[in-house]
Amino acid sequence: MSKPVLQLAAVGLVGFALWKLGSFFFIPLLVLAVKVALVVGLVLFAFWLFRKSDKDNKDNKGDAPAE
Repeated sequence: MSKPVLQLAAVGLVGFALWKLGSFFFIPLLVLAVKVALVVGLVLFAFWLFRKSDKDNKDNKGDAPAE
C-alpha cells in the first residue's frame, strides 16, 4: 500500500518540477512566437492592402471611357 502512494508522490513531484522548468523556458518562447506572428501578420496585411489598392487603380484606368 505504501509503495503506490510513494510512487504517485514521486511522479507528482517530478511533474511539478518539469512544469516549473517548462514554464520558465517555454512561456517566454511562446510570448516571443506570438509577437513574431503578430508582426508577420501585420506585414502581410499591409502587403495585401497595398496590392489590393494598386490592383483597383489599374482596373479603374482601363474602365474610363475614351472621349
